[in-house]
Amino acid sequence: MESRDIFRNLSPLDHRYYLSNKELFNSLSDYLSEDATVEYSIKVEAALLETHLLIQNSSENSQSYNISNLLNTVNPEMVYKEEEKTNHHMRALVNVIKKNVPPEISHLVHLGATSVDIIDTSTSLRMKDVTRKVIIPLLMELLEDIIELTDKEAETPQVGRTHGQHAVPVTLGFSLAEYVARLGKSILNLEQLSLDLRGKLAGAVGAYNATSLLVKDPRELEKKFLSILGLNPSEYATQMVEPEYLLRLLLEMNVAFGIIANLADDLRHLQRTEIDELRELFTDTQVGSSTMPQKRNPWNSEHVKSLWKAFSPRVLTFYMDQISEHQRDMSNSASSRFVADYISGFAAAIARMKKIVTTIKVDRDRLLKNITFHGDLVLAEAAYVLLSISGDADAHERVRKITLDCEKTGKNLGAELKEDKKLWSIISARLLKTSGKDPEEFFSHPENYRGLAVEKTKEITGIYKGKLKELMEKLK
Repeated sequence: MESRDIFRNLSPLDHRYYLSNKELFNSLSDYLSEDATVEYSIKVEAALLETHLLIQNSSENSQSYNISNLLNTVNPEMVYKEEEKTNHHMRALVNVIKKNVPPEISHLVHLGATSVDIIDTSTSLRMKDVTRKVIIPLLMELLEDIIELTDKEAETPQVGRTHGQHAVPVTLGFSLAEYVARLGKSILNLEQLSLDLRGKLAGAVGAYNATSLLVKDPRELEKKFLSILGLNPSEYATQMVEPEYLLRLLLEMNVAFGIIANLADDLRHLQRTEIDELRELFTDTQVGSSTMPQKRNPWNSEHVKSLWKAFSPRVLTFYMDQISEHQRDMSNSASSRFVADYISGFAAAIARMKKIVTTIKVDRDRLLKNITFHGDLVLAEAAYVLLSISGDADAHERVRKITLDCEKTGKNLGAELKEDKKLWSIISARLLKTSGKDPEEFFSHPENYRGLAVEKTKEITGIYKGKLKELMEKLK
């Protein structure tokens, strides 16, 4: 086996990101590496051989051949060496397998199958396994971490923002609950889509030509073969499995990737000097700038977004691989190999986000201070609504003009409202009637104008705690 310095590798996934995700990437290698590609193809060929033996002989005889041992006797090096002769990867694999099974059954190897029966079936199996055994568990860990932080900050006041401007108060937990709900739904979709990946044994054009010569019911043969692997047959196949099964899974991964990148971007902005509500972990030995010693950059959040920028556009290739001329062409032979890179980049982003969420520091004093950055102007909506519900059709315009006066004079909204005794009386009476809150107290503590932010936050985290528990049982 050739030895290679990882710093001679071309892809940053194979050196920079491997070094920071060794355990994770090693687990991905069990499904996404070239070694795994060959191993899964062997599994599929072994299942096909077992199916033929079950049909032609008793189950006892089929078991006596110890077909599963193929995984220990055939390796990628052997296949690639054979491919130097054949210039055909799948035929090389078949030739090597034939040499490593008893002669009396070697004629059954690959019988009735075309290359893509094996390739697409093994790809579905690999994608199913990597999704259910690595990606979904990793996403579930991240979701648990976000839920924990969300619960912890459920009542921590924060100003809501739209268009980058202060809107009305919410809580930090409420802001995070958005990502609990969005990511939670995406994880559930991924689990369902991973179960719908399909295989095939329908032959060169999908019409069961070859297997029709072997058995009376070739579709039953296909079902028996795929049942060994835990897959269902494609509803319709050309030489290929319908591409949409895998496409939908990859698209949902990209949905989850986008959600994580959105969270990273929000967290990054909340660490801006002028906002400073959150802070990523920054160690005593860490350096933020080669020239400015005071810098504490939100580099982890930026890193997650950058990974998303690098890999999300590859979705275009996933769509392009949807198209194959007639029963099959080879235009996806190179492009489809980079699915492994995409999933690896996605996994690296999830792992980095876990690091951020579990170590981020919350400055509650700063969060509270930012709500009153412009005094109590975040209560302008409340003043307008209270005045409007009291019958004033021009309430919005009246309050808007008062906010302009506040900006000019520097006075608080409450103080400006009080100058119009009739106006203050109307707002005060309606506030007491609707909420039972004292007007003086209400305008002195704008952070308490938060609607159902706390209740909604706890409701969302409760829902997804339950769904995570159910999903854990399914994945066992």
